[in-house]
Amino acid sequence: MKNLVVLGAGTAGTMVVNKLRRRLPHGQWRITVVEREDWHVYQPGLLFVPFGAAVSRKPVLSLIDGEVQLVLGEIDRVDTSAQTVTLDDGRFLPYDQLVIATGVHPRPDQTPGMLGPHWRTSIFDFYSLGGAEALSHALRDFAGGKLVVHISEMPIKCPVAPLEFSFLADDEFRRRGIRHKVELTYVTPLSDAFTKPVAALRLARMLEERGISLEPDFVVECVKDKTLISYDGREIAFDLLVTVPVNMGAQFVARSGLGNELNCVPVDRYTFLATGYDNIFALGDAADLPTSKAGSVAHFAAEVFVENFLDHVAGRPMKRRFDGHANCFIESGHGRALLIDFDYDNEPMPGRVGPLPLLRESVVNHWGKLAFRWLYWNVLLPGRRMPMPRRRDRWPSKSIPHGPSRSPRNSPNR
Repeated sequence: MKNLVVLGAGTAGTMVVNKLRRRLPHGQWRITVVEREDWHVYQPGLLFVPFGAAVSRKPVLSLIDGEVQLVLGEIDRVDTSAQTVTLDDGRFLPYDQLVIATGVHPRPDQTPGMLGPHWRTSIFDFYSLGGAEALSHALRDFAGGKLVVHISEMPIKCPVAPLEFSFLADDEFRRRGIRHKVELTYVTPLSDAFTKPVAALRLARMLEERGISLEPDFVVECVKDKTLISYDGREIAFDLLVTVPVNMGAQFVARSGLGNELNCVPVDRYTFLATGYDNIFALGDAADLPTSKAGSVAHFAAEVFVENFLDHVAGRPMKRRFDGHANCFIESGHGRALLIDFDYDNEPMPGRVGPLPLLRESVVNHWGKLAFRWLYWNVLLPGRRMPMPRRRDRWPSKSIPHGPSRSPRNSPNR
């Protein structure tokens, strides 16, 4: 009996174990998934929690195929020589094949001053359940002043979420009749509102239309006295800071010598095979891929991975190639949303994905985003096949002029 161990029962890990349990020969493979949390939280829904929505979550055990062994515990390290995973309570799991799908997590400790006395009083995040719930109380009591929405460093999971928060906050303050009392600023380390030029132009225009100031190329050095301070000396004061802290992978990845400086696993961008290994893969946000860390990427990647994995363990070459396909709904307020669709080589461009318009605010996109929650719980996580339409016309990224890009971690000031 061979052992497949999957680390993490988030979006990618849950889909993979459920799909592979149906596809791998019974009696030949034992599948084990390791997870530290009892509950699986619907992460796209955290965006709406600060605005009064309820948390959507389910027990992890209820989402895993009954023939998959679920081990609850904290991972200490992976020993690639012995092919074992050790948990912090001393238990160890042998593996023949290993999939790392432990995602990335907010690390406010990586920015000096962020975890100071203002944390969860005037500085909040919404990428965690506790942060989103705390922010809901702060927003309810916010009557005016300087609200700053801030990205510490790229990459982050769901890179459009800070923009969505900005649009929803603008909508909320207008609904409450206090928008004229609020100075909204969007602060990003990118040179524009988004990573892709065509989408960045559209999104920057939307910020401008709503009176939201854009502060680009802001690489934060520290937070001090309710002020963001960048490496180039710029200062942005705030009364309420909604920040996306540095996103980093699990610390066991670093202890095991498997990650980069952000604890993400370098992989082949087409097959997800970890660099330097023949029996370790990384999926979802845990993988160092040149595309968005988003649930849609995990979904499209899992479809490719499963077929390749079956070939790989059968001794056949992996012929399928992941093209970086991603699509994202972007809530824009007033009951509308945009949709963008792109991949490694193609830009988000106007057009349609099935009935959904691209790069254009519409009510149908808003309802599409809301409907996705049902699909997530009932189709994607159980590993059922869900054909996703794609934009048929493709516009290669190399044909569109790109502005200067910056990776803050590689900045000479870092």
